[in-house]
Amino acid sequence: MAADLTDFGNWLAVPSVVCLWLAVLLRAPGALRSPQQRGLWLAVATAAAAMTLNLPDVVTYAMTRGAAYAHTIGLVRNLIGVLSAGAVLYFVAATTRGRRLQLASCAATAAWLSALVALDAAAAGHGTHAMPPVGDPVPSLAYWLVLISAHVVANTVCVSLCWRYSRRTESRGLAAGLRLFGLGTALAGLFWLAYLLKALFASTWAMPALPLLMNLHGLLRAAAILVPTLFTLRRTCADIATAWRLWPLWRDLVEAVPHVALNKPRSGRVMELLWPPVPRNLLVYRKVIETRDAILILGEYVRPGAMEQARSHVAGHGIPEQRRTAAALARVLKDARRAKLAGLPGQTGEAAGLELPEAIQSSNAGGDLADEARFLVDVAEAYTSPATTEEVKAP
Repeated sequence: MAADLTDFGNWLAVPSVVCLWLAVLLRAPGALRSPQQRGLWLAVATAAAAMTLNLPDVVTYAMTRGAAYAHTIGLVRNLIGVLSAGAVLYFVAATTRGRRLQLASCAATAAWLSALVALDAAAAGHGTHAMPPVGDPVPSLAYWLVLISAHVVANTVCVSLCWRYSRRTESRGLAAGLRLFGLGTALAGLFWLAYLLKALFASTWAMPALPLLMNLHGLLRAAAILVPTLFTLRRTCADIATAWRLWPLWRDLVEAVPHVALNKPRSGRVMELLWPPVPRNLLVYRKVIETRDAILILGEYVRPGAMEQARSHVAGHGIPEQRRTAAALARVLKDARRAKLAGLPGQTGEAAGLELPEAIQSSNAGGDLADEARFLVDVAEAYTSPATTEEVKAP
């Protein structure tokens, strides 16, 4: 059972490292521009580097190159690991805006790195750094205690603050990232606690689980820094879906009132989404604003009593109550669009027969644009429905 656990943990090493590097590369552009994310990105990047040097194939290759080469790889791996621990503390300090903790993390990291280099140089000649199941630690017990203390202190502080601030923040993305990062850090903390038990008490019962703990920690940290990307991807997909559903209504209204469009429309719905005429994050915003403006103008071509007649009509088609206003608006907009394209005169002011629905009124007064977008999607769906194909007759 213990051997199977170790084998599974070792098998997970390469996927874990690959996921870490992919996450690091994907998040590099945004993270390097944000002071709050920079420490997190650096912590994951250095952890990825240390775990790469700890891959079984890399360790085996280093040992075949000789004791000096294996020693260099082992020392560099441990120094990068301590740098990762310091970056963890810095990330927590940046997230919690703790200036003193930021300075303390930098000072502690420098002290740990200096102590490791000095203890390595003071030790007798040795090869790769290791904590063998039997025998003394290489290069020395003091070296390993300094290394373990760096990780245990950083991980303990990180888990505590990640848990505390993930419960306080109102940002779902930040809370998810903090919890994933805290959980991954907790697994890394268990990894180093097992090494501490081995160093102080020669306890080896937890050693078979160490590869699994370390590689699960890598996967969770990769997921943690990808949370903003996943939230952005979800928002982009939602915007694309909304723009796709709004397009038939928007296209017809802009055709009737072309001056409301900020940019010339593309030739088709697919081109509009693949090559939007505005920045992609403004695509839905522009569609909603332009549709609303077109509705306001076409309201001058709605005959008095048309909305009431349309509501009666859609009620007879079994449309649910909560969508009847959207369906009625879609119906009168078709008639108003035909009137506008036919060159019929419109009516301004109180003479206009269109009373704006509440969702459009509130958004026009500075309300929630998302609510208006959802309402206009309902209008767009009703607009293409057979229930709105008939012209609204004058009473």
